[in-house]
Amino acid sequence: MTAIKHALQRDIFTPNDERLLSIVNVCKAGKKKKNCFLCATVTTERPVQVKVVKVKKSDKGDFYKRQIAWALRDLAVVDAKDAIKENPEFDLHFEKIYKWVASSTAEKNAFISCIWKLNQRYLRKKIDFVNVSSQLLEELPKVTEESVPSGENQSVTGGDEESVDEYQELNAREEQDIEIIMEGCEYAISNAEAFAERLSRELQVLDGANIQSIMASEKQVNILMKLLDEALQEVDQIEFKLSSYEEMLQSVKEQMDQISESNHLIHLSNTNNVKLLSEIEFLVNHMDLAKGHIKALQEGDLASSRGIEACTNAADALLQCMNVALRPGHDMLLAVKQQQQRFSDLREHFARRLASHLNNVFVQQGHDQSSTLAQHSIELTLPNHHPFHRDLLRYAKLMEWLKSTDYGKYEGLTKNYMDYLSRLYEREIKDFFEVAKIKMTGTTKESKKFGLHGSSGKLTGSTSSLNKLSGQSSGNRRSQSSSLLDMGNMSTSDLDVADRTKFDKIFEQVLSELEPLCLAEQDFISKFFKLQQHQSMPGTVTEADDLDGGTSSRQHNSGTPLPVSSEKDMIRQMMTKIFRCIEPELNNLIALGDKIDSFNSLYMLVKMSHHVWTAQNVDPASFLSTTLGNVLVTVKRNFDKCISNQIRQMEEVKISKKSKVGILPFVAEFEEFAGLAESIFKNAERRGDLDKAYTKLIRGVFVNVEKVANESQKTPRDVVMMENFHHIFATLSRLKISCLEAEKKEAKQKYTDHLQSYVIYSLGQPLEKLNHFFEGVEARVAQGIREEEVSYQLAFNKQELRKVIKEYPGKEVKKGLDNLYKKVDKHLCEEENLLQVVWHSMQDEFIRQYKHFEGLIARCYPGSGVTMEFTIQDILDYCSSIAQSH
Repeated sequence: MTAIKHALQRDIFTPNDERLLSIVNVCKAGKKKKNCFLCATVTTERPVQVKVVKVKKSDKGDFYKRQIAWALRDLAVVDAKDAIKENPEFDLHFEKIYKWVASSTAEKNAFISCIWKLNQRYLRKKIDFVNVSSQLLEELPKVTEESVPSGENQSVTGGDEESVDEYQELNAREEQDIEIIMEGCEYAISNAEAFAERLSRELQVLDGANIQSIMASEKQVNILMKLLDEALQEVDQIEFKLSSYEEMLQSVKEQMDQISESNHLIHLSNTNNVKLLSEIEFLVNHMDLAKGHIKALQEGDLASSRGIEACTNAADALLQCMNVALRPGHDMLLAVKQQQQRFSDLREHFARRLASHLNNVFVQQGHDQSSTLAQHSIELTLPNHHPFHRDLLRYAKLMEWLKSTDYGKYEGLTKNYMDYLSRLYEREIKDFFEVAKIKMTGTTKESKKFGLHGSSGKLTGSTSSLNKLSGQSSGNRRSQSSSLLDMGNMSTSDLDVADRTKFDKIFEQVLSELEPLCLAEQDFISKFFKLQQHQSMPGTVTEADDLDGGTSSRQHNSGTPLPVSSEKDMIRQMMTKIFRCIEPELNNLIALGDKIDSFNSLYMLVKMSHHVWTAQNVDPASFLSTTLGNVLVTVKRNFDKCISNQIRQMEEVKISKKSKVGILPFVAEFEEFAGLAESIFKNAERRGDLDKAYTKLIRGVFVNVEKVANESQKTPRDVVMMENFHHIFATLSRLKISCLEAEKKEAKQKYTDHLQSYVIYSLGQPLEKLNHFFEGVEARVAQGIREEEVSYQLAFNKQELRKVIKEYPGKEVKKGLDNLYKKVDKHLCEEENLLQVVWHSMQDEFIRQYKHFEGLIARCYPGSGVTMEFTIQDILDYCSSIAQSH
C-alpha cells in the first residue's frame, strides 16, 4: 500500500500541486469489477481545496490514471453501514449515492477518520457521519512520513499542519516599530547577540518603571475611595427626600385620577348625545312624510293632471320612507313602529283608492268606445285607442309604485283591464271583420250565400254549388257558368282580375288595421304595467295558457315582482287574452276568401307572409308575430289544398268522344294560375312555396296531357300532345319562370317530337301506293340486293315503277294534298292556331320524301328515264294554292 501511495503522489497528485493524505482500496458494491482507489487530497496553495479523487489502473499498462474527482464540500453524508460490527461497506452521498466495498475495515476506518478531520479543519461544515463509531471520530488520523515521498520538503503530519497554522505575519505597525529600533542600533544586524542583550536591558528598565508607577498611584486610590464614600452618603440623603416627595404627590395623583375619570365620563356623555342626535335626525329626515304628501295620498284628485302629479310625488315619497334602510335597533323603537304602521295604513288606503279609480276608468273606456263603433262599422277601419292610452299613461308611475308596494292589487288591476278590454276589442274586431266580409262578397245577401250568419262573421256552412264548384275543371265550369250565375255568380272562372284585386286590397286593409292596433296595445301594456317587452325569450303562447287563474298570479301572490322573463311572458298572456278573437276571425275570413275563389289563397299567402316577416323583425316571440304565424300556417295549408285540388281536377278530366280535344282545360288553368301567381308573388318573401307548387302542377299537367292523349279517340294522340305542349311551352316562355326552365325545354322537345310524328304519319296517306313501292325497294336493299339490281326483281322492275307513278299525276297529288289539308284542319283546334305551322312542316316533309324517291329512282333504276309526273315547284304551288283557298 505504501508503494502505491508513493506512486500515486508522484505520478498523479504532485504534478497538480496536491498532497495525498489518505487512500483506500475499493470496488463497487454488488458488482465484480476491477478495484480502484479513493484518495483524500488537499492543494498546496491557498486557499486550500479538499477533494476526494477516484483513481483507476489503466487497462493498457501498469500506470494509474485519474478518473473522477469530487469536492469535499459537495459531500453530504458518509454512511459506514455499521458502527459496532466490522463491515467493509460504506456509502458516500454526493449528487448521487456511491456504494463502495473496502479491501479491509481498517482502511475504511482510516479513510473515514481522515475525511472527518479534513471537514473539521478546512470546511467547518457539518457532514453527516452515519453509523460511524464516536471513538473513531475523536482520534486524529495517523499519518506518517511514509505518506510523503523521500527527498521532498513536504510534511503531512498533524504537528506540521498546526505549526503552519500558528505562524502569523507582522502587520505594518509592527514592522515600522522594529525598523525604528533597528535603526537606533547600528550593530542590530551585524551583532544579533549584542542587540538582543540591549533589548533585554531596556525591557528590565521598563518593568521597573511600571512597578514604581503602580506604587505611586496607591495614595490616589485611597483619595478616590474616600470621595466615593462621601458620594454614597449624599445619595442616601437624596433618596430620603425623594421618598418624602413621593408620599406628598400620592394624594395629588389620586385626585388627578378622579378628575381624569370625571372628564372621561363627560366626554362619553357628550359623544352619546351627539350620536343620539344623529340617530334622531336620521329618523326625522328619512321617516317624516310631509303633510302635503299625506293629504295627497288621502284626498288627492286622481282625475286631474295636477292631482295625479301630486299623488305620484306623494307615493314616491311614501315609498322612500318605507324603504329606508334602518340601522340596527331602530325597529325596536316604539315611535318607529308607529310611523311604519302609519305608512302601511297610508299605502293600503291609497292603493285601494288608486285601484278603484283605475277600474272605473277601464269601465268608462268600454262605454266610451262603444259609442264610436257605429261610425267605424261603415268604413273598414278599427277605432283608435290612442286617446285612452294617452290618458292612462298618466298613471304609469303610480302603476309602477303599486307593482312594487302591493302586487296583489296590481295583479287585480291587470286582470280587470284584460277582462274589460277583451270584451271591448272583441266587439270592435268582430264588427270590423263583418264589414270586411260584406265588402268581399258585395252585399249582405251574397254574404249569406257563403255561410255568413250574425255579427260574429263565422262561416257556418257553404252552398252545395260552391262545394261542387271547387272540384270542377275549368272547362266544366265554363260549360256550367250559366247555371251557376243563378247561384251567386261567384264561380272562380267568372271572377275577373278586378274582383281578385278588390279582395287583395280588403285583405291587406284588414292586416294593416290589425297590426298597428296590436303593436299600440302591446306598447301601452309594456309602458303602463311596467313590463319588459323587448329581447323576449324564445317560445310562443297559445290559448291554452292559464290567463284567468294565471300561473304567474299563483306563483306571485306573495307580492314579489315578476322576473324579467316572466314579465315578457305576461305581456304575451295579456295580449292573447285581450285579442283572443283575432285568430279565429282571421281564420274565418281566410276560409271565406278561399270559398269565394281558391286562387285567393295566393294573395293571402303573400300578404300574410309579408306581415309575419315584418312582425318577426320587430319581436319574434311577440303576440302579433305568434298569431300571424299561426294564421300563416292555415293560409299555407289552404294554398297547398288549392294546388292539390288543381292536380285532382287534372286527374278527373273527362273528354268527349265525339268532339276534338283541343287545348285541355287544366292546361289553360295552369296558364291562368301561373300568370296570376307571377303577378302576385313578384318580390314576395315566400317565393319558394310558389316554386314548389309550380313543380307539382307542371308534373301533373305533363302526366295528364299524356294520359288524355292516350285516351283520345276523335283526335290523334300526336295532335293532342303537340297542341297542348306547344301551349305549355308558349306559356312558360312568356312568363319566364326560372324554376321551370327544365320543364320549358321538355315541353318544347315534346311539341317538336309529336309535330314531326304527326307530319310523317299524315304524309303516308296521299301517295300511299308509291310509299309502299319504295318501302319494298328499301327492304330489298336492306336484304343485301345491290341497288342497281333491284330493277331486275319482278315486283320492282321498271314497268311496275312506271305503273305506280302513272297513278299519281299532278292532279291526283293536288287532290290528295287538299284532302290532307282538310283532314289536318279537322284535327287541329283554332285556339292554338297551329294549322299553317303543321302545313308548312308537311310541305317540307313531302318535298323531303320527293327527293328521297327521286334519289332511289336514280340509284336503283339508272338510265331508265323514269321520273315523277310532278316536280318540287308543282308541290310548292299545290300547297300554296290549297292554303289560300281554305
